[in-house]
Amino acid sequence: MPTRVRNALSAALIALSCLLVPFGALAAWVMYGLADTGRYVATMAPLAADPAVQGAVADTVGAGITHEMDRRLRASPAADSVRPFVADAVRSFTRTAAFRTAWDAGNRAVHDAVLSAVQDGRERAVTVDLAPITAQVKRRLTDDHVPFARHIPVEHTEVPVLPADDLDRLRKGYDVLEVAGFWLPVSAAVLATAGIAVAACRRRAVTATALGTALGGAFLALAVAIGRRLTLADIPDPTHRPAAGAIYDALTQTLRTVSWLLIALGLTAALTCHLTTHVTQRRRTRTTPPADPAHEPTRARA
Repeated sequence: MPTRVRNALSAALIALSCLLVPFGALAAWVMYGLADTGRYVATMAPLAADPAVQGAVADTVGAGITHEMDRRLRASPAADSVRPFVADAVRSFTRTAAFRTAWDAGNRAVHDAVLSAVQDGRERAVTVDLAPITAQVKRRLTDDHVPFARHIPVEHTEVPVLPADDLDRLRKGYDVLEVAGFWLPVSAAVLATAGIAVAACRRRAVTATALGTALGGAFLALAVAIGRRLTLADIPDPTHRPAAGAIYDALTQTLRTVSWLLIALGLTAALTCHLTTHVTQRRRTRTTPPADPAHEPTRARA
């Protein structure tokens, strides 16, 4: 095979491999990170101590309890008497060990509900029951002897998590990622190996692959940063954006680590190739014997 053809084929294979690197990392992160219930719960667990998350949870749960109270205890003095204590009780509850347990259980329930809905193929909205958290808040109010706390209704209130229309799109994306999460990284490795193997100068091909990998890691880091900005911009309530930002950062921590790891490994490999090339050239220069002046052609004199 001519050298020019080999170099062109090598460049195409390496470019395609480096293009697949960020997409492969993203797909693998979704399938083996977010789609695993245990890893998801472990990732979300530290957020139970985040003040922004605690505030957002307290506002959401308190609003749900108050709404249920207004519905059940309408035109009753119990509703007006208990309502001022609900927000304080819920906020106080978010700073307890019981809340951390409820937080983990709630995240596990939400993740299991969404994952089951994605995998079972049925067209339905995903909901989570609010009753367990309401029961714990009621128990705390009752223990603190808050008036009419025992009248707080504890019913199986289904809180919507994901509409049926969004579930259909999520299911299609999940099916694609289930395949891409494995095959994209494998394809990237195979293409890079093939590109280096067919190159006329393999050291130069390794350098190009390393730089392309670093560029793919930088592109991934940029995509995560842009995704964070767009995600927070879509939240209508500005007071909940700090909590959403903390959750986004926790979920994408592994992805950011992978992106910086790709950058570091790529630049290190490229620098190593450059240094070894430089050292090899210097050794060749030192070991090459000088030309014998007696055998040099004499110049014609005028």
